[in-house]
Amino acid sequence: MVLNKRATALLAAGFLAITCTAASAAESMSFVSWGGSTQDAQKQAWADPFSKSSGIKVVQDGPTDYGKLKAMVESGNVQWDVVDVEADFALRAAAEGLLEPLDFNVIQRDKLDPRFVSDHGVGSFFFSFVLGYNQNKLGAKTPDNWNALFDTKTFPGKRALYKWPSPGVLELALLADGVPADKLYPLDLDRAFKKLDTIKQDIVWWGGGAQSQQLLASGEASLGQFWNGRIHALQEDGAPVGVSWKQNLVMADFLVIPKGSKNKDAAMRFLANSSSAKGQADFSNLTAYAPINTDSVQRLDSVLAPNLPTAYAKDQITLDFAYWAKNGQSIATRWNEWLLK
Repeated sequence: MVLNKRATALLAAGFLAITCTAASAAESMSFVSWGGSTQDAQKQAWADPFSKSSGIKVVQDGPTDYGKLKAMVESGNVQWDVVDVEADFALRAAAEGLLEPLDFNVIQRDKLDPRFVSDHGVGSFFFSFVLGYNQNKLGAKTPDNWNALFDTKTFPGKRALYKWPSPGVLELALLADGVPADKLYPLDLDRAFKKLDTIKQDIVWWGGGAQSQQLLASGEASLGQFWNGRIHALQEDGAPVGVSWKQNLVMADFLVIPKGSKNKDAAMRFLANSSSAKGQADFSNLTAYAPINTDSVQRLDSVLAPNLPTAYAKDQITLDFAYWAKNGQSIATRWNEWLLK
């Protein structure tokens, strides 16, 4: 069969249109995170270099919204490709079938700290809840561990604690009440809330990093529970704050791909880039959050390294993300009821 010129031209045009459509799908992808300085650093350390090397544009979106992610997957209209979520949500979402399984032929799993990788997520970064204190408020008194939060005689003033029902507050209460680190789970909720009752009137709650910094730097809170990166930033700004790394509580964010992502292959490549030794080190050097790639440590800024959780592994307690993934929703109900009492 011989095609005339018009038919040949039409076939060629159709083939070109199909090719262009396929190519355009791979020319961009979305990245969703929490906004602020953290997402700015993720863009600088991961998205911009990835776009430059791959030719794939990374469109920033956010903030992360768990309800929105679930609704997208259930409706079959998934607009997000890579999402930064908390570790316990990553595990719960995977169990609910909301996430794509990761391709570890693309992502180098053996270089990742096993605490921060699962079949459906790789660590974005990890951080520690540390005991921070205002030196002007406490003078020569130096709190050493979580016990200080409950010693209002020696360390007077308000205590700043994270207000959301998530890993951290209940664990530090149990540690201060004498529970050994290796016996924390399953959490003794009655004991934890009873311990918190002893200082409830002295607690000021913070819901975000900037608020926590304001409470401590201003002296409204004498001491409390803080993200290590926020304490480091205050110290860099010359604020009169100190930190104890004893019993630092490790938490992490994970990067996941929603089930039904339209750009799954590009998303896998993005995860490989962001979890690489260079990608993780570059992000850590911008934020003072710790890298999840074990080869990143040697790439860390020598001045910054002593202010990262990686330098305090011996004093570290990794929170049980799997326990919270399974029990977090029921704990949240009790937590919210307790706050209202």
